[in-house]
Amino acid sequence: MSDHEMMDKEEIFSKVLRAGRRTYFFDVRATKAGDYYLTITESKKFTNDDGSFHYKKHKIYLYKEDFTGFTEILNEMTNFIVEEKGEEVISERHQKDFQKSYDDSSYVASNAEEVGASTESFTDVSFDDI
Repeated sequence: MSDHEMMDKEEIFSKVLRAGRRTYFFDVRATKAGDYYLTITESKKFTNDDGSFHYKKHKIYLYKEDFTGFTEILNEMTNFIVEEKGEEVISERHQKDFQKSYDDSSYVASNAEEVGASTESFTDVSFDDI
């Protein structure tokens, strides 16, 4: 096993966020020198035509020297989105109970609650505990 594979397996602290087809893994890992860094992995499940499935993964490595800048920009961006668009999910694809109205071509997502669509709330992210 290579040093990179060994380093990748040394998890110090982990948390998981399940979000529909996506799962986010937050893992504190150790460098060879014994310092800590954070990996954030997005794993997304895809179903093949034959019913089998596979996962696609994307990983971000975040080091301590970047925490402050990353946190500031992440908070700024998430706050901007919530201020501009609110906390309610407005995409048909992301509303689990969405029922399209074929009679009303002017249907807009703001009516989603009337047809029983679920809503998701935004959670502020803080990296201060890292």
